[in-house]
Amino acid sequence: MSSSRRHSEDLPYVHKVGVPPKQDLLKEFTDTLKETFFADDPLRPFTDQPRSRQFVLGLQSVFPILEWGRDYNLTKLRGDLIAGFTIASLCIPQDIAYAKLANLAPQYGLYSSFVPPLIYAFMGSSRDIAIGPVAVVSLLIGTMLQNVTDPTENEVEYRRLAFTATFFAGITQATLGFFRLGFLIDFLSHAAIVGFMAGAAITIALQQLKGLLGIKKFTKKTDIISVMRSVWSTVHHGWNWETIVIGLSFLAFLLLAKYIGKKNKKLFWVPAIAPLISVILSTFFVHITHAEKHGVQIVQHIRKGVNPPSLHEIYFTGGYVIKGFKIGVVVGLIALTEAIAIGRTFAAMKGYQLDGNKEMVALGTMNIVGSMTSCYVATGSFSRSAVNNMAGCRTAVSNIVMSCIVLLTLEVITPLFKYTPNAILSSIIISAVLSLIDIQAIVLIWKIDKFDFVACMGALFGVVFASVEIGLLIAVRKQRFCEYF
Repeated sequence: MSSSRRHSEDLPYVHKVGVPPKQDLLKEFTDTLKETFFADDPLRPFTDQPRSRQFVLGLQSVFPILEWGRDYNLTKLRGDLIAGFTIASLCIPQDIAYAKLANLAPQYGLYSSFVPPLIYAFMGSSRDIAIGPVAVVSLLIGTMLQNVTDPTENEVEYRRLAFTATFFAGITQATLGFFRLGFLIDFLSHAAIVGFMAGAAITIALQQLKGLLGIKKFTKKTDIISVMRSVWSTVHHGWNWETIVIGLSFLAFLLLAKYIGKKNKKLFWVPAIAPLISVILSTFFVHITHAEKHGVQIVQHIRKGVNPPSLHEIYFTGGYVIKGFKIGVVVGLIALTEAIAIGRTFAAMKGYQLDGNKEMVALGTMNIVGSMTSCYVATGSFSRSAVNNMAGCRTAVSNIVMSCIVLLTLEVITPLFKYTPNAILSSIIISAVLSLIDIQAIVLIWKIDKFDFVACMGALFGVVFASVEIGLLIAVRKQRFCEYF
């Protein structure tokens, strides 16, 4: 055998790989789109099914309650009833407080915890999210709207613009879900969200000094320098000692209740009902002592009855349409980010699947309907969802129970809130937003990624020292910069 032949036998057998056929440009483009937007093949369950079955599957896709509702039983109802009553006791005083944060009359906060939760219960895929107004969104919509029109001098225009912004917030959310564009939310990273939430919480708490100290004339700016200047300039003639005593006493009570709830998880109901107890006790105290005659500012009148229609109040033409659209897009994205984060957290904890696109459509639909029924932007609430989970909720029926209790409040109880002091609402807001300052998360971000920490601090300081909008813009810009490097 020749040496060349022996050498060839020693070589391993080589497989020749053929050149793949040239793909059509249009087919390659459509395959890329399908992989990007329809990787989970949402139409797969409809394949090879009779028309009647496809119709049922279509209804269940839009209204998940038709699917899980078939297995509903008395055991689940008991858990949802307890959870619904618990979060209702928390949401009623919060709704009144958050409406003032958005520069709207108190009843609009209650309206926003009646209609949107009902819509979400039928269309949402999360079992744990509690729907209603939240502090950050209320602050954002309040500050952005008052830059366009004054809520005191132009009350009707301001309210109409709020409904318009809510309508476009819903359109934005539903569009993102329908076209499966949820990845756009990732423009705000976790680090940027942590910083933005912490900055917003500090800003919200500082603004509550007006109600906590009984100051009548207060700056409309939200930066810390303007707020503190407004506070200290009125120290000799603007503060009301009766208001300070009421506000600080109940703030201490609320913080103590939260501490008890954290120390003992079985006592979750203590911080949940503490705001309502504070409202009842302070209202009774003000009423019997006539403290309103001594400078203690009160809520006064809350309109009784269910949501009046507001479709005719939404701006569809004129100069306010573009402004309402811009505000709605920003607020809608922030509200969506908060709700999706809450939904994913509890879904991971309980081991069930959360469809992000369905969530966006559900949240968008409830805000579109809400804008037509005198509601402003609603979303998932961190505090209420946590209480909802700890109270033993089993399904979204807890939102329906909460909504029914809010309806009862609107029809019967609202006149009793007339003497509720504004200081209590400020105390409730401060105690609620303090949990948004996640020190542990900020420290962890510093340890893991310094660039992410820059994005986090940029968002925080932007909100605190400039404005909510500037902080949001810095968060996005810093995140793009950090990703570049």
